[in-house]
Amino acid sequence: MKLVEVTPKNVHEETLFCIKDIKKPGFEAKRKWFEKRYKEGLQIRILKDDNDTMIGFIEFTPAIQAWRPVNADDFMFVHCIAVYSKKDRNQGYGSLLINEAEKVAKAQNMSGLCVMTSKGSWLADKSLFEKNGFIQLDKKDRFELLSKQWDDTAKKPEFYDWKKQQQNYKGWHLVYADQCPWHDKSVFDLINTAMDYGIDLKVTKLNTVKEAKNAPSGFGVFNLLHDGKLIEDHYLSATRFKNILKKELAE
Repeated sequence: MKLVEVTPKNVHEETLFCIKDIKKPGFEAKRKWFEKRYKEGLQIRILKDDNDTMIGFIEFTPAIQAWRPVNADDFMFVHCIAVYSKKDRNQGYGSLLINEAEKVAKAQNMSGLCVMTSKGSWLADKSLFEKNGFIQLDKKDRFELLSKQWDDTAKKPEFYDWKKQQQNYKGWHLVYADQCPWHDKSVFDLINTAMDYGIDLKVTKLNTVKEAKNAPSGFGVFNLLHDGKLIEDHYLSATRFKNILKKELAE
């Protein structure tokens, strides 16, 4: 096994793990986002076997630069972690990736490592982190905030109140960021579906970490809202959006 650090120089060769086709618009959107964030301390590691086959990956960044509604100064924050194949799970690979983020955090004299988890889409289940010494600090909606802290004097990480942001969105709104490479396709599908239904969908791209921390959902980087109510907090297909519109318009 080997851990490969993805950098702006090798990103086309190594790819971004969760999207491997460098010709897809989503790859280019994420690549541009990654290059900016790399300068702010964001790091990506891809775990490969001896045959150079991708096994898993982790994306982490100083929490002050995390694109999630989390207040955790002096901590490292895990954006994403995944082990691709079911046959490779429960083999200790997830723990290996977490240990890499912890090693970097300690080398940078940080106070701990934290993460948001969920049983829902696009975030890891908390059990993986609990096995690695993390403790749950908070829970809001479907999200948990966990931390592994080695400096007991540091302030514990906490959630921002993303619910109070939701009331600012009247009508239909889609608020997203390029942190996930699959958002590009979803945004395209939702815009076209809204046009088909005669819906005025206002689309806003989050361009700064401050905007992401003040996003109207726990996931932060994808938010579909209607009249101050959060409809979805992760990317969705055109079919799923059609079903949502049918339900909302029928009420």
